[in-house]
Amino acid sequence: MSKLALPERVLMNIEKPARYIGNEVNIVNKDLSDIDIRIAMCFPDIYEIGMSYLGIQILYDMFNRREDTYCERVYSPWPDLDRVMREENIPLFSLETQSPIHNFDILAITIQYEMCYTNILQVIDLSNIPIWAKDRTKDDPIVIGGGPCTVNPEPIAGFFDIFYIGEGETSYDALLDLYKQYKFSDITRDDFLHEAAKIPGLYVPSLYDVIYCEDGTIKQVRPIYEDIPCKIKRQVVTDFEHAPYPMKPIIPYVRATQDRVVLEIMRGCIRGCRFCQAGMIYRPTRQKPVKMLKEYARKMLDNTGYEEISLSSLSSSDYEDLDTLLDYLIQLKDTDHVNVSLPSLRIDAFSLDVMSKVQDIKKSSLTFAAEAGTQRLRNVINKGITEENILQGSHDAFLGGWDKVKLYFMLGLPTETDEDLYGIAELAEKISEVYFDTIPKEKRNGRVMITASASYFVPKPFTPFQWAPMILPEEFTRRAYYVKDSFMQQRNKKSLKFTYHDAGISILEGVLARGDRKLSAAIYDVYQNGGIFDAWTEYFDMKRYEDAFSRNGIDVMFYAARERNIDEVLPWDHIDTGVTKAHLVKEWENAKHGIITKNCREKCTGCGCALYGGGVCFETKN
Repeated sequence: MSKLALPERVLMNIEKPARYIGNEVNIVNKDLSDIDIRIAMCFPDIYEIGMSYLGIQILYDMFNRREDTYCERVYSPWPDLDRVMREENIPLFSLETQSPIHNFDILAITIQYEMCYTNILQVIDLSNIPIWAKDRTKDDPIVIGGGPCTVNPEPIAGFFDIFYIGEGETSYDALLDLYKQYKFSDITRDDFLHEAAKIPGLYVPSLYDVIYCEDGTIKQVRPIYEDIPCKIKRQVVTDFEHAPYPMKPIIPYVRATQDRVVLEIMRGCIRGCRFCQAGMIYRPTRQKPVKMLKEYARKMLDNTGYEEISLSSLSSSDYEDLDTLLDYLIQLKDTDHVNVSLPSLRIDAFSLDVMSKVQDIKKSSLTFAAEAGTQRLRNVINKGITEENILQGSHDAFLGGWDKVKLYFMLGLPTETDEDLYGIAELAEKISEVYFDTIPKEKRNGRVMITASASYFVPKPFTPFQWAPMILPEEFTRRAYYVKDSFMQQRNKKSLKFTYHDAGISILEGVLARGDRKLSAAIYDVYQNGGIFDAWTEYFDMKRYEDAFSRNGIDVMFYAARERNIDEVLPWDHIDTGVTKAHLVKEWENAKHGIITKNCREKCTGCGCALYGGGVCFETKN
């Protein structure tokens, strides 16, 4: 192993030093003398969270299959180490070889959440790379961003050389081949970026001009060269069966958030919930063959020593061979004592039966993502679940031994009224009544508890609600108190509980999610004034953002609280996710009228993603 980048005296005086030493089981080691391209793959949060992210494990495996490329990992240093690195001028380093990130060819950053934007600047800054892309030279790494936030990369456009739009398994080889030509020639950085912009899915923001109207809206986003695309098309893996997948995932030293084998069974979702960005930007839905998944499960368990496996998808219940796969996993549970985790299940009799068989859990809590308190509002958001479904699922759960139910809701959904808010309390009350009607008094194990929690609805790009206004924090608080008071009016109030999330971070998330390039200066301002780990409550300071917005002329109302006209040019309109704007407009109108749209397997809605030539669009012809 390489000499550690951090001296022992530093490691002995920081929290969880194992975050920074590398050398975990299943890491890739290569001889640097045989390597042409070095990639530092970054998750801009702490090690425990970054090590839980499947996407980095997939790309790490994929890049390291190339003989000319070595991919290593880097995560955001926790504030205790951040302070020491600045005081002692210790550059940020990779885990595998403990090398300074500035020595790498490419710094690839996955962007999962808007509130990590200041951590991106932390990583770039501690790597001794100029924060602003315009200030970099050929001596600096190419900084690439990927992940779901890149469907609107504009608020952070000034910090990145390239954004990779879509799934990383498609266009990276072309980019790396181009990079080799650039590295070993006199090609300039500008010429390299110009050629990179011609590769499908690669967006080079410096090569696009944004022209504004007098009212602050965007008039046009246009390329500065005629030979690069006006729209950047999201990349999609159509041959999902043969896409690379890590059979030897790295096993972290520090217990990660997801410390188990993760088996991706399906990508995308057929449901079409109108608030859900993931359900739109990961279309079309694609499945892995069950035979392959059985082989993957066995190999990954053997290669890691884990005793738990989790199925990964947006809606596991919609995987068509789930029963066959679960029969196999149940055998593993019985013979190898492997526990199975099944997130993203729709609560029905089948799912409850499955959970009883495969999970070593105390039957104490079951979760329903009801999202809205009335059927009218659930139709508006196209949730695809009825009150009857929820009450029947609760009935089956109570019979199966569960005595606690968690309900998730959003406040501030389009068209929401006080009647919808009161419906949250009414639904919780009805579930409690189901319990008392279902379980005889002598068989009750303590008191049933129905806990409802509400989050702040944030409209996201490339959803039918991308045009919707966001309620302001004071209105969110009013609605939350209204719901809380409604809970106190219920007959079984002692069995009911209501909680809600903090409004401050959510309104900021709304600004960043639908913002434009004007936000880059404000984000830089926040970072310069100490903002990092803004996704962590103990480090988030709303005043930093308020001050930065004031200094940089950013109006929260303009970005978060106004309804956009469907004819307005949106900051992300030059990104093509496959889902057409016409489809989103139609769904926006359907939402206003409470019209339900069927899921992709029931009827094709013509969203546009059939152009990719694979997945659910071609399972059957509707």
